[in-house]
Parts: sequence; C-alpha cells; structure tokens
Amino acid sequence: MDTAAAEWTARDDGREHRPPGRRLGAWCAGLLFAGVSVVVGFRTADSDGITPVPQFLAFLPWLLVPTAVALLLTLLSRWWSGTVWGVVLLGLLAWFIEPYGKVGDPVGRPVADLRVLTSNVEFGQGTASLVTAVRREKPDVVFVEECDYECDALLKRDLSADYPHRRAVEGGGSEGSVILSRFPLRPTEGVSGTMGMPGAVADVDGHAVRLQLAHPMPPLPGQVDLWQRELAALREAATADPDIPLVLAGDFNASQDHAAFRRILDTGLRDASRLDGADRTATWPAQTAPTLGVQIDHVLVSEDFGASRTRILDLADTDHRAVVTDLTLHESR
Repeated sequence: MDTAAAEWTARDDGREHRPPGRRLGAWCAGLLFAGVSVVVGFRTADSDGITPVPQFLAFLPWLLVPTAVALLLTLLSRWWSGTVWGVVLLGLLAWFIEPYGKVGDPVGRPVADLRVLTSNVEFGQGTASLVTAVRREKPDVVFVEECDYECDALLKRDLSADYPHRRAVEGGGSEGSVILSRFPLRPTEGVSGTMGMPGAVADVDGHAVRLQLAHPMPPLPGQVDLWQRELAALREAATADPDIPLVLAGDFNASQDHAAFRRILDTGLRDASRLDGADRTATWPAQTAPTLGVQIDHVLVSEDFGASRTRILDLADTDHRAVVTDLTLHESR
C-alpha cells in the first residue's frame, strides 16, 4: 500500500481530509506563523506598533525559533501553503537581522583619541563593580545611567581625582544620571525626560565634542507613546548642532529593530558596536546575555569618528552589561 495515500481518509461526500494529528500540527503552525507575522508586518511597515509589538520587536532575531518550529510542523503535516508562508517569514527575518545604519571610514586626518564607557548600574546597585571596571579600562568619558544618590556619592569619592569634570542629573532610583570626564566640560541643556539625560561639550585636546547621555523610558505597556517621545527628543538633540562632533551614549531601551531607534541612526549617527563588528552583542538582560538578550546599550557617534576595540563588559549587581569603545576623532570636513 502507498504510505502517503494511507495517511488520508475519505469523507462521506468523497473528499479527502487530513488526519486529526496532522490537522493539529497545521493549526499550531498557523498560530505561530500568525503571531510572528504580526511582528514582522510592523517591522516591514517601519513601525513599532502598540503593546506587545515593541516588546517582541526587541527580540526579533529570536523569532527565528518559533518560525523554524512552525515550518517543521508544516512539513510533517504536509501543509504546503503553510510551508511557503514559513519560508517567506524566514526570509524576511533574515533580511531584518542584518545590521542597520551607515558605515564607512571618516574623512580627514585623525586629530584626537578618546575612550568611552557607558553603563546602567540598575538603581546604583552596580556602582562598585563599575568603579572597578573604570579603573581597569581607564576610559576618558563615562556615561552612568540609573545612578542614584548613593551611586553619585560613591563616584565622587572614588573617581573624582581621575575625573574632575562632571555633569549630572541627581535623582533617586532610575532617575539619576552622570557624565564623568577627564576633559573639561561646558554644560548644555541636555534632553528633558522622565529619567535624567545630561549633556555637555567636552574640550578634547582642543576640539569641541558634544556629549549626550541617553536614557529614555522603556516601552512598558501603557507607556509606549512616552518611550517614542523621549527617543524622538534624543533624535532632535542629535541634529541640534551638526557642526560639532557628537557622542550619544547610554541605555536607549531600544534596539535596531525598533523604528524609533532607527530614526536616530537615520540622522547619520553610527553605532560604534557595528563599526567594530560587535553589532547585536546582547547587553540586556545581563543574567542571560550573551546567549539570550538584546543590544539596547549603545555608543552612537557622528561621522567624524572611527571606532575600534569595542568590548561588552560583565558587571556585578546590575542587569545591564557595559559598553566600552575606543574612538578616533577625525578632522571635520
């Protein structure tokens, strides 16, 4: 007997139908495809949508797993139209997983070097570990997010000798943020937000460089609009003074799979991680990264900068990994 033919039975009206087990497999595959298709559809439309789409977009590469499982189910259940559906979804996911944004070497001769480190210390809990990392890595500029009052006091006590220049928005819990610098700083207005986002202009070996800390609200359910507005404010800050080289660094609570973050990259800023081949290296949550996670901590730079030796650091007592990168400022065109 033909095995394939035996897998089908006839209805009373003479039409063939799929056995119950295969029907279940096809239904499960269809449900998985439908869920993935919603997220991929918003990504294709260049939109972040509404909850829970932004949350799933953060983990877009991991949607390959349910898509692959569903594709296997379509093969086992012989649902060929579903197989085509799955192949299309896999192709779109593979396309969107590719790095986003501009690349290329800066124009002009190198004029200055600086090392930048950014770290979210989770309500100040990871401050001691950050201090150890700063002493080891010796960055020239440090961006610290979620630096509460105790964190701020500890940084003043332990690092003020090496980093005499600072800009801070003091606050408890997640609201406080600090920029520490070896270079002299001139204050700027920074960016208004729920959490502190201070800014400054640094004198880097006689060259002005804008420093802006990023820490918008995360896309929590019911607060997606706020998250988008604060990312839009960072985008406006990125274009505010194009004649001065810019370093925009911090916890963006967004990845390249979010449209609101891509709008910032569309201004011409480039992610140092991508310039140095570390794109999509997970920075959050630290407990499961790098195996499972998303890159939401970034050092973005204007086209005046080149980047090298980008590293992702594991710190104790915080749910974020730190990012440190070596930047080279090139003569402005």
